[in-house]
Amino acid sequence: MWDKLKDILQQVQKPARYVGGEFNLPDMDKPCKERVCLCFSDKYEVGMSNIGTRILYHMLNDTDGVVCERAYAPDLDMAELLKKHGLPLFSIETKRDIKTFDLVGFSVQFELQFTNIAYMLDLMGVPYFANDRGEDIPPIVAGGPCVVNPMPFADFFDAVLIGEGEKNLAELVALHIQCRDKKMSKSEFLAAASRLDGVYVPSLNNPTKRAVVKDLDKAYYPTKILVPNCDIVHDRSSIELFRGCANGCRFCQAGFYYRPIRERSADTLTRQACELMDNTGYDELGLLSLSTGDYSQLKELVDRIKTEADARKVKLALPSLRLDSFEAEIYEEMQGASLTFAPEAGTQRLRDVINKNISDEDVVSSLTAALKYGVKNVKLYFIMGLPTETEDDLKGIVDIVKLVKDLHRQFGTSKLLNITVSTSIFIPKPLTPFQWERQISIEEMRNKQEFMRDNLRMKNVKYSWHGAQSSLIEAIFARGDRSLAKSIVKAYELGCVFDSWSENFDFDKWMRAFEESGADYRKFLEGFSEDEELPWDIIDNGVSKKYLLAERHKAYRGETTPNCLNKCNGCGANRLERCRI
Repeated sequence: MWDKLKDILQQVQKPARYVGGEFNLPDMDKPCKERVCLCFSDKYEVGMSNIGTRILYHMLNDTDGVVCERAYAPDLDMAELLKKHGLPLFSIETKRDIKTFDLVGFSVQFELQFTNIAYMLDLMGVPYFANDRGEDIPPIVAGGPCVVNPMPFADFFDAVLIGEGEKNLAELVALHIQCRDKKMSKSEFLAAASRLDGVYVPSLNNPTKRAVVKDLDKAYYPTKILVPNCDIVHDRSSIELFRGCANGCRFCQAGFYYRPIRERSADTLTRQACELMDNTGYDELGLLSLSTGDYSQLKELVDRIKTEADARKVKLALPSLRLDSFEAEIYEEMQGASLTFAPEAGTQRLRDVINKNISDEDVVSSLTAALKYGVKNVKLYFIMGLPTETEDDLKGIVDIVKLVKDLHRQFGTSKLLNITVSTSIFIPKPLTPFQWERQISIEEMRNKQEFMRDNLRMKNVKYSWHGAQSSLIEAIFARGDRSLAKSIVKAYELGCVFDSWSENFDFDKWMRAFEESGADYRKFLEGFSEDEELPWDIIDNGVSKKYLLAERHKAYRGETTPNCLNKCNGCGANRLERCRI
């Protein structure tokens, strides 16, 4: 295949996406019993930035008897040339036909990637639906954040891995080796796999409990990672401080899905940081988690890692912070010139509804501290269309922007302050207290965005927003069922691919796909009754439905639930593994 690919690579944009051979590439020629290909349903630049697939790739390659390769969704120019020359989708490392691997895994990150699954299966030359594939096609499985509700894409896969891949993917690969040694059929392997924690087999529709890693200090984490051949979205090394979130924001799927809370120790993280800096040559190191300010040893960790980073001339990068967790001392150590805060809602009333446990006083004190340390750029992130939202809540967003400008005049040390306000549309997600809510209409979305555009016309203030039509498609698939799989295929056949890239998104084609496939997409926008069986109820993601309902009722009463770091609120995640407390 390589001889043909050499000619093709001279005709595409960014051939570095496809050549492989990156720095720190694992040994592809070691003796192995199982050869796995991990497919990422987006372009190289996106997939190479993803920490989850990075962990799994290196974990498998560090496993005796296993070799793991990668494939990304090729850009449209490459796909056209592959079809023209009759070539299948291939692995980056050895340029193998993906159908020749023993096991194939897909990482599904978000709803607007769903047509990319059909796109890659088509380029592989295999039927879209698992039930149409024979024994000659290897098991094709899925994992990633979207498995909270895998139903819209479940029929594409032989199995869906629910939870953390360090546990269930490792167990699945080991099981597959055993089954192949015993010459068991694919269906026999899948029946055995369905008995593992965190393995949902769509053909069996088996109740499934999410797989959870017990101890992150003992969990696998790579420190000799691939360094890409071209610029990628997040071009740096990263350490993962902890998993889970104690804050319980009622709109946030990740905050509930990644529970229970588990931390890595400062010793482990410092060691990992040093090894990453020494093994990669990156000039930036990121500190990752859902709510970094909640890490119990943050000040100590930053002190220790910054000393090591300074010696290597590496910059530390902090993600978005909660306003109540901002610590001026840490920010001073980081010596950054910009900061991102996420108040989420413009008024105290609405922040109480969504359980964003920050007060107006937190907003003032945190922004004041940041401005005193010379911040030149402030990015504020909000969600519009939240349950119970009124125009006063939207005006509250404008008021916060005016507050930032006023505080800068009083306390800011930089001469110029640039403010970016970013709004997204609230989308009801599974495994949240708001999973029963209706999705606001496109007209409502646009009216809110127009209000913000009109009221944020201020000097040095930039406003950006998420598209209304793409938000609607995301909402449909977030809470969809298996009836939508044919719509995904139809949309792909109509030309919908790379929908998360705004230049490719075509709403009219999606509407046509729903009509031609006969899918009743509207029912997934209208909301659900509290006693209704939900498409994803067969999946036990840890947090109980009873707890989510109680949180929904508290939201409508304007009652908050405290941070669970000091006292367990009984969400149910402790049934899987013990929280930090």
